[in-house]
Amino acid sequence: MTEYETRKETGQDAGAGRDTGRGRTKDPGPGTRQGDGDGTGDGAQVSTGKEAAGAPEMAIPELVIISGMSGAGRSTAAKCLEDLGWFVVDNLPPALIPTMVELGARSQGNVARIAVVVDVRGRRFFDNLRESLADLDNRGVTRRTVFLESSEEALVRRFESVRRPHPLQGDGRIVDGITAERELLRELRGDADLVIDTSSLNVHELRAKMDARFAGDEEPELRATVMSFGFKYGLPVDADLVVDMRFLPNPHWVPELRAFTGRNEEVAAYVLNQPGAKEFLDRYAELLRLIAAGYRHEGKRYVTIAVGCTGGKHRSVAMSEKLADRLAAEGVETVVVHRDMGRE
Repeated sequence: MTEYETRKETGQDAGAGRDTGRGRTKDPGPGTRQGDGDGTGDGAQVSTGKEAAGAPEMAIPELVIISGMSGAGRSTAAKCLEDLGWFVVDNLPPALIPTMVELGARSQGNVARIAVVVDVRGRRFFDNLRESLADLDNRGVTRRTVFLESSEEALVRRFESVRRPHPLQGDGRIVDGITAERELLRELRGDADLVIDTSSLNVHELRAKMDARFAGDEEPELRATVMSFGFKYGLPVDADLVVDMRFLPNPHWVPELRAFTGRNEEVAAYVLNQPGAKEFLDRYAELLRLIAAGYRHEGKRYVTIAVGCTGGKHRSVAMSEKLADRLAAEGVETVVVHRDMGRE
């Protein structure tokens, strides 16, 4: 595996169905925090030059510009930042970057970190990049540029595998487009704060490098959806993990409980007091703790845990609620969805 990373002489490091409507979150999330990871979160203020007289200056959002060779992994890098809570704009014309930063500054902290993907798909707009960067410098905007590089052999292989032409090859060959693009981006590459050679990196390895630079000291967030469902209505197509609660007695056959759902205290108590129910909850929560650690290591940010019973009304609902509580207590941002509750 080869990697080439450079930083500018400033020494800056890249920092870092039916829904019940019930969510469990441990904090507002990384997308709502300002100035994480590179020293820009010290309350620095910026004037965009358009505020009304006497109005307070607005906090500037962090800005990362993602560029590089077509096929080198720009989309993967952008998705990684999006998963880390950044507001990501793909293929934004460079002339609009200062406007995007200004809008972020006016968002009252709702858009605290912005990542913009700039590449040769912008064609004539790409010529405006130097002017836009100069404008940002004049406004005092602290920006970082990530450049994704790759060897000619690797890029040709990737374009051939997806059977798509290079955006600059025209009537020529793929290598002609790569050569033209490399020349066009030469100056931007030289000014980049971080250059990553993805020639021998897979998707997971590239995500790990972006996490290392932009996640800061925090462990990557994992967001979980716990979904109850009824087997008679079919398995959830988006489930990562499926567990079956039909080993427990069905409250449907208890007349005084039949009309209620698993969110009812009496039904939940009935389900959890059955032999094996609490033991299952303890052991499955422990298993999910192990799985969650592996997901974080592999860069997986979202997991859907499907908990099923016959109709999705009693057992699966009660167990989903308890399981979500366990996950939230472990620091996992959790949302509960009862897909089939009320469907009967």
